[in-house]
Amino acid sequence: MNAEEILRRYAAGERNFQEIELLDADLSGVNFSGADFRQARLGKTNFSRSRFHNADFSEALLWGTDLSEADLSGAKFRDADLSSAKLTRSRLENAYLVRASLSGAILKEANLQNALLIEADFRPISDHRTDLTGANLQGADLSYTKFSHAILRDANLTGAKLCRASLSWGMQSLATDMREANLRQVDLSYADLRGACMQNADLTGADLTGAILENANLEGTILDRE
Repeated sequence: MNAEEILRRYAAGERNFQEIELLDADLSGVNFSGADFRQARLGKTNFSRSRFHNADFSEALLWGTDLSEADLSGAKFRDADLSSAKLTRSRLENAYLVRASLSGAILKEANLQNALLIEADFRPISDHRTDLTGANLQGADLSYTKFSHAILRDANLTGAKLCRASLSWGMQSLATDMREANLRQVDLSYADLRGACMQNADLTGADLTGAILENANLEGTILDRE
């Protein structure tokens, strides 16, 4: 199936595009809201500035796909492969990314507020100012991630892996924001937390072996419960 046929079918009211294969195509700026792309192979396709509100990409292969500035709010990516995808300034609020792979993805200024990222492989290569306010990252793998300047306020990272992750700041005003985050049982061993804002965060049972906490704001932080 080529790009022209997909556009024609969507315009005619079709929404089922399960298991299609479309590689290196240009579908930028298109509206695919509500479309079903489950198990589709869409590697390296240009979907920049397109709209996928409530679309379903479960188990889809999206490696290297350009989704920059795309509206993916409410979209489903369960078990999807978004490795090396470009998600700069994309809208992923309330997206369902359970067990999705975002290894090597570019998430600069992406909005993932309240997204579900349970057990996801969340190791992007670029995440400058990624907004994960209220996101659920329980059991997610963020080890070795360069997570400086990200917004993790009120996020749930229970049992997540952040070993050797870098959450340090380059400028005080852009410190990683982890205020009120749930960090219970998190692996923060050897993580760089210099300058991180962790006010009122819950670190009960967290592994802080070798963690660097220089200039971190730990006011009101819960380190252990009686």
